[in-house]
Formats: sequence, structure tokens, C-alpha cells
Amino acid sequence: MFDNICKFLAENFSSDFATWLLGKPITLTELSPKELSIEPIRADALILLQSKQNILHLEFQTQVDAEIPFRMIDYRLRVYRRFPDKAMHQVVIYLKETNSDLVQQNTFTISGTRHEFSVIRLWEQPTEVFLRTPGLLPLAVLSSTIEPEVILNEVAREINGITESRTQSNIAASTAILASLVLDKEVIRRVLRSDIMRESAIYQDILQEGRAKGKAEGKAEALLEVASNLFNTGMPLEQIARLTGLSIEQLQYLQVTESDESK
Repeated sequence: MFDNICKFLAENFSSDFATWLLGKPITLTELSPKELSIEPIRADALILLQSKQNILHLEFQTQVDAEIPFRMIDYRLRVYRRFPDKAMHQVVIYLKETNSDLVQQNTFTISGTRHEFSVIRLWEQPTEVFLRTPGLLPLAVLSSTIEPEVILNEVAREINGITESRTQSNIAASTAILASLVLDKEVIRRVLRSDIMRESAIYQDILQEGRAKGKAEGKAEALLEVASNLFNTGMPLEQIARLTGLSIEQLQYLQVTESDESK
């Protein structure tokens, strides 16, 4: 789910990502992997955005993957075959801190061939970079800070200042999910307003998946109610996931967005 959230942000706030990664607020549109001449290796995790002169290829990773360097050169060649005149910028963004040497890798090398790409380790990035534009706010809590809760409070203040309600709810929901990589759900629930998050496209996607699993209107809400009741019993998330058909990530998000009526 973390990959999906980052993909959602990059596609819906592409100008913010372009400002951060390319140095200028270019409006980018989604490039479908189907437009490439060969089927991609991992279409679900692939983020390709394009302008008239540029293509931005993003890979968000919560865990290390030894196949990343090969994937970078593979996509570079596929894109070159389709768009030989466009500049391509490839960036791997690691979300969660790790000591693995794999997060340092920014080249693919075999005899006679060397390909370079950019790597960003969020935990090394200055926090202020992510507080400048709405689309980057959810990444701020993962940046270089020893006090992620303090940063989450600052992000919450920025979110409260967003006047467009749909944007506000989507940014809040994305922040809640990504913050769960470094903060306890109770902290996130205390700082972020659950009523705002429930209006987000992300929450609605969970409802839609519930409807698909339930195969009838109304069963989605019932499914969420069942999950909520099971939370209160102390049942492990893995067992709730098996009973409801929802993923662990979805259940974690639902825990965060639930109103704490006892407070």
C-alpha cells in the first residue's frame, strides 16, 4: 500500500515532484507502461510521468531490492526505444531507513556497459524540502529528523491550511499511511483529524474494495464495522485480515482514521 500511496501522490501532484526532483515546476502527465514496446517487469510499482521534453521514472521502495539496478537500465532502454529524443530522469526513493548497502547502489554495471540513476534516501533529506508544497507534505515525517512526531504536528498545521477539501483529505490520508512507517498509530490518530481523512480518495478506494469483496451495496460499511469491532477485542491484525479479506495496510489505515470516541 505504501507504493500505491506514493504513486497516487506523484501522479496527482506531479508539479510538486518535478520541482523537487527536476528543479522546475513542470506539469507532467502519466505515461502508461502499455505505451512501451515491451510489457514492464512490475507495472504495479512503475511510475512514469512525462512532459514534452522529459520523462520522470520513479521507484518508491520500503524494502531493499537487489533487482533495482537491472530494472533501471531495462526501463531506460524501453523508454529510449519509444521516445529517443526525450531526456529521462530515473530516481529510486527509499522510504524506510536501513543499513543495507543496496540503498547505496546507483549503477548497473556489466562488462562493457554502465548505467547510472539517482537514489534518494528520505531519512537523509532535509525536512524543509517537503514542507514547501502540498504534494510532498506526506514525505516530511520520513525525512532527516530525530523528532518525527514534531514534524507530523507541523505537517498537520500545513494540512489544516489547505483550502481545497479534496486535496486536504487526500494529503491527510497519505500522511497518515506513510507516517505509520515511523510512528505509532495512536500518535498519528491524535495528531491528524480522522474526519478529514475519511473524505479522501484513498478511504473511498478501501470502501470500493469492500464492496467488491462483499458483492453488494452496504456490505462495505458492514465489513469496516466488523473490522472495527475486532480491533476492540485485541485480535491480531493478521487474523482480522483473514476474516475480512482486507489487507494489513488497509487495516492499519482504518485504525488510524477511526474516531476515538472515548476521548
